Amino acid sequence: MTKRYTMGSYLAGAATARAGDEMSGPALLLAGFALAGSASEASALLAGITVSAVIGGPALGALLDRAARPGRLLAGAVSLYAAGLAVLLLGLGRLPFAVSVLTAVLTGLLGPALSGGWSAQLPRAVSGDRLPRANALDAMTFSAASLAGPALAGGVAEALGASAAVAVSAALIASAAPAAWRLPARPLTPHPLPAPGARNASLTSARTASVTGVLAAGTRVILGSPSLARATLTSIASCVAQGMFAACVPLLGAQVLGGAGRGAVLLSCTAVAALATSAALARFPHSFAPNTLLRAGALVQAVSLALAATGGPAALVTAALVAGIAEGPQLTALFAIRHRESPEHLRGQIFTTGASLKITGFALGAAAAGPLTAWSLPGTLSVAAGTAALGALVLGARRAASVDP
Repeated sequence: MTKRYTMGSYLAGAATARAGDEMSGPALLLAGFALAGSASEASALLAGITVSAVIGGPALGALLDRAARPGRLLAGAVSLYAAGLAVLLLGLGRLPFAVSVLTAVLTGLLGPALSGGWSAQLPRAVSGDRLPRANALDAMTFSAASLAGPALAGGVAEALGASAAVAVSAALIASAAPAAWRLPARPLTPHPLPAPGARNASLTSARTASVTGVLAAGTRVILGSPSLARATLTSIASCVAQGMFAACVPLLGAQVLGGAGRGAVLLSCTAVAALATSAALARFPHSFAPNTLLRAGALVQAVSLALAATGGPAALVTAALVAGIAEGPQLTALFAIRHRESPEHLRGQIFTTGASLKITGFALGAAAAGPLTAWSLPGTLSVAAGTAALGALVLGARRAASVDP
């Protein structure tokens, strides 16, 4: 382990990149509305930059797993993501809107680098004994980013304009590249030399594998590990529920809190609670088994959404705080399971595939909430609660036949 790279460098880079990422979504919505001219076009930009993660995640993870210096590849992906935001900003209002959406989709392919791609490198920054606490601190950067990012977007947009908010988010993401670049290299693993007559066959086989098998390898590991598969399904269900709740926030603000803009307070409450519980878990990283913590988090999230469906300002704020209490430890537990179950040579792909599935789940939940809220806002929140509870049931399946590690 290199002495020049510290956990502080890792956390600083991860927190900065993720804060910029959390800032970019609201900033794009504001800039799209201001420069493109409609709310539907603004939401199309946000959908474009998130939906392509399901393709980009596995591909990026496969490249990270095969790179001798994955940190340098990660730095390149982070820089290109920031550059994509800058190109998107420059094209808004100047180029056809379809070009802007295409730019958003291409940029979004690299989105998992800021989440799963970075977390997959954590074992290179810390020793095995320190990994549980480092894992909790890594999860804290997501909570801190979800709190700081939207607030920064709103503040910069108010002071300097929506375009400036996008520019600042891109700058934050780009500033994290040096921390990624300096991540330790992958340990060299000796391989036996092939016999001279088998050299061409080996090269042909390697090329074939690189095209047909590499992208599916991480998925096969996820599906082949019962613990990892159930944890992944539970996390996706939780993200679908979170997307539905996020889509309900403006209506909850308008109908219950006295203004659509006040709904953002609910997301802030969730982020603060998630950050606090993650910090507490970092002090006692071995207090709970990861599978138990992940399942409990999904159940608590279901309870919080059911509480939000009852209505009333006090109930809503309490529900948002309870949701945060669930989200922080749930993310920590998910990372712990991934680190535990992932083979070293596929860790990057498993993390980025998982991240892309979560991003897609959130987007699908938000999309499904649109027509559901037209039917019933409490009904939408109840459906979200049921989705989170279903995720907990998935993780609890077959517990009689296995022991929680």
